[in-house]
Amino acid sequence: MKRSAYAAEFLGTFVLVLGGCGSAILAGDHIGFLGVAFAFGLSLLAMAYAVGHLSGCHVNPAVSLGVTLAGRLTWREFGGYVVAQVLGAIVASWVLYFVATSHAGADPVAAGFAANGYGAHSPGGFDAAGAFVLEVVLTWVLVFTVLATTNPQAPVALAGVAIGLVLTLIHLVGIPVTNTSVNPARSTGPATVVGGWALAQLWMFWVAPLLGGAIAAATYRGIERLSPERLASAERDEILIREREEKRGRRTADR
Repeated sequence: MKRSAYAAEFLGTFVLVLGGCGSAILAGDHIGFLGVAFAFGLSLLAMAYAVGHLSGCHVNPAVSLGVTLAGRLTWREFGGYVVAQVLGAIVASWVLYFVATSHAGADPVAAGFAANGYGAHSPGGFDAAGAFVLEVVLTWVLVFTVLATTNPQAPVALAGVAIGLVLTLIHLVGIPVTNTSVNPARSTGPATVVGGWALAQLWMFWVAPLLGGAIAAATYRGIERLSPERLASAERDEILIREREEKRGRRTADR
């Protein structure tokens, strides 16, 4: 895997958090839940076409897990993706904090800083159980959509549109419950700024999305096996991974 893929994941996640969380922190009072939902979707849509050819534009550890379990990414690559994604989200969050606090009298942390939460920190007062279930289900929807629309037999040129729109839909449902995570990196960034309760509740926004991503991968692979013609992605992706490993081995031997 080229280093450019990790750089692309860093930049893509940076833009996702800057655009999505930034709209909530800096403009939420003006654009409301609908505007924030579209900001997340548009950020992902733009990055899908900007860096998708470099890394696939996962910008989300749950998506990377689903792609790995579907056989399209190695575990070594998965680790590099997650590190890049988390770092991109953290940097974007601190950039937003700097900008938000430049306004006289502003206290973005007290306002929540777009951090994800449940119970007393849920926008609608939803408890942990409801928040957990919704995060799992919404992440399943996102990751399944990613796997399905990026299959070689799908109209791949339109994959970014479908993925961006489904992320918008997911935020319309999830913002009142948890501020919508479905992305452990997106949750980690603001939590490092808020600290306290946001870090204490961060476990949910890792466990639930990763679980949802794993279930999505299992669902998709199951559908592949049921298909009478078997979708081409699984076998083709396994071949591509083997070829990458062989090239890496040859480069190591040449050194």
